[in-house]
Amino acid sequence: MEAAALECPNSSSEKRYFPESLDSSDGDEEGILACEDLELNPFDGLPYSSRYYKLLKEREDLPIWKEKYSFMEKLLQSQIVIVSGDAKCGKSSQVPQWCAEYCLSIDYRHGGVVCTQVHKPTAVQLALRVADEMDVNIGHEVGYVIPFENCCTSETILRYCTDDMLQREMMSNPFLGSYGVIILDDIHERSMATDVLLGLLKDVLLARPELKLIINSSPHLINKLSSYYGNVPLIQVKNKHPVEAVYLSGAQKESFESILRLIFEIHHSGEKGDIVVFLACEQDIEKAYEIVCQEGSNLNPDLGELVVVPLYPKEKCALFKPNDETEKRCPVYQRRVVLTASSGESLICSNTVKFVIDVGVERRKVYNPRIRADSLVTQPISQSQAETRKQILSASPSGKLFCLYSEEFASRDMQPLKPAEMQEANLTSMVLFMKRVDIAGLGHCDFMNRPAPESLMQALEDLDYLAALDNDGNLSEFGIIMSEFPLDPQLSKSILASCEFDCVDEMLTIAAMVTAPNCFSHLPRGAEEAALSCWKTFLHPDGDHFTLINIYKAYQDMTLNAASEHCVEKWCHDYFLNCSALRTAEVIRAELLEIIKRIELPYTEPAFGSKENTLNIKKALLSGYFMQIARDVDGAGNYLMLTHKQVAQLHPLSCYSVARKMPEWVLFHKFSIANNNYIRTASEIAPELFMQLAPQYYFSNLPPSESKDILQQVMDHLSPISTSKKEQMCDKCPETTEQRCSVQ
Repeated sequence: MEAAALECPNSSSEKRYFPESLDSSDGDEEGILACEDLELNPFDGLPYSSRYYKLLKEREDLPIWKEKYSFMEKLLQSQIVIVSGDAKCGKSSQVPQWCAEYCLSIDYRHGGVVCTQVHKPTAVQLALRVADEMDVNIGHEVGYVIPFENCCTSETILRYCTDDMLQREMMSNPFLGSYGVIILDDIHERSMATDVLLGLLKDVLLARPELKLIINSSPHLINKLSSYYGNVPLIQVKNKHPVEAVYLSGAQKESFESILRLIFEIHHSGEKGDIVVFLACEQDIEKAYEIVCQEGSNLNPDLGELVVVPLYPKEKCALFKPNDETEKRCPVYQRRVVLTASSGESLICSNTVKFVIDVGVERRKVYNPRIRADSLVTQPISQSQAETRKQILSASPSGKLFCLYSEEFASRDMQPLKPAEMQEANLTSMVLFMKRVDIAGLGHCDFMNRPAPESLMQALEDLDYLAALDNDGNLSEFGIIMSEFPLDPQLSKSILASCEFDCVDEMLTIAAMVTAPNCFSHLPRGAEEAALSCWKTFLHPDGDHFTLINIYKAYQDMTLNAASEHCVEKWCHDYFLNCSALRTAEVIRAELLEIIKRIELPYTEPAFGSKENTLNIKKALLSGYFMQIARDVDGAGNYLMLTHKQVAQLHPLSCYSVARKMPEWVLFHKFSIANNNYIRTASEIAPELFMQLAPQYYFSNLPPSESKDILQQVMDHLSPISTSKKEQMCDKCPETTEQRCSVQ
């Protein structure tokens, strides 16, 4: 994938400054001799700075450092090496540097080093940290690649990337020939992309005997990895300090009250150190943030300032140690209270954390292939996750872990390992990717945990409905083009359909906005009415997809006319919009447009606002999302899904909810089964339009329902009209063979 390059920090080609002792030499003989005695960095040929030696001392204190010789020896002798270590042992930052030294020693004969991460923030921050430790420039010798952001050059030696980006690279470079060492980090997270890479790399290693594979994991997964890859060398790293765990068995029923009590007790105790709180879900983060901020404002200022940091794992953020300059500017002691949820463990990279509070449960998305929807299920975390949270404190000899559950709960109700995402997620995108790499002969994949047959069948069925497969089950021309887009296959199909319906510009905006994080800001209590009043200016009567276009256009207009970036941020703040999300949408849209141009798809000038354009946008949306249709069955806003019997309501922020005018039929982008079964991002569609664009065999396979009967009547009414029109067209132009880009 060609990622749109954002500005990389310190990515200019300018040379680093020499140490201060050299700056004043003025070219005299003593200064020249000092230069000659300096040790040169082999990666860029420049003398090491004084900061390099300072950081080297810190690196040598890491638990993994003592294993360097053993690791390098095994790397030379073996094709696969497994590194087992807890959080904070240094494996994610040091192992890639050692691999870069190995590649340098053989003159990069087989390529450079790539290290995968599950989370975007971790990939970025590790690249920044490692570039600092190696004393090189970020974006040159060391870089990172994450979705829609590339901070690398062709000469980058060591790159950090998210696992899905390396997976996408295999579509154009199946055997990853530009790398001599591949490091798969955070294997214990069990993300789908990492599991796919683990399987595909087995064949790549056979085809490339010179390639080295390093697998970094927590100790809990070692037995499974050993049986999966066979008898391969293992490096085991132990952390320095044991962590004291306090189990509060009675706190689970009233976890919120217990969390608040613990936070304020710690703060009143005067013990220094940041606090990390692991909650069940993002809604709990928002609730806790509001309460702690409110209560914290009433605390005695002599105790220091209580800074509450909400850390959402899906967003591009992470917690790191404040730099020296920040601490100098803040003479008053500040204690950070970090509120995060599941998968936030790897985002905590600060040694200032001294206290961890763990609720022991998480809210997970579990995909149900029968109803094509996610269910939000609250369940205990795994024992491996609990241990990872505990190891956040391993760098602190006085760290304390407060578990809001009993030891009996941990041994009885927690599973040993975290469930693999492949066994709980929608597999449609993964199957599309596997079909694509099958063209290069890598279709077979020995998964560590095989996906459920029902989920695989549903994914294949959906791709068939989307015309991504041919009659033999291989990728069709449509499917090959769809796989070029780093999007959900339904969204890719809508973009392709927009080429036929002359609304590519508008469809790219919609795709960018629904792919980026939520453009609406998290609202503090009491701001709902003011925010709704601001958001009303963007609402579009034809649906939420059109509202997103309005918001993006308003943001673009503001960006073009604003005197400074600060003005844009202020405008977003005043309208309760997430400026970071809108910037991300802008970058995503730019890359999607690049893909459109690269594969030479037709692109028409925008015509947003006309009736014809509105109809065309709905046609394009329906071409991809005909499987996500619902009907208001009672006129009161209770929508029954067309594919199953789940009932849902429109989200309160939907333009229809605000206007209190509920359409009968809607197409929706997202639906999850939870306490509030909300349909998100919905737009009204006509049943006649649905019958014209949905595949006939999809309609035939729908379960019997009143909605299906209504659609059957619509089709019966349309059939004679359609036949008559076709006959008239044939009479007028019997020899016409010109065809447009067919949707199905």
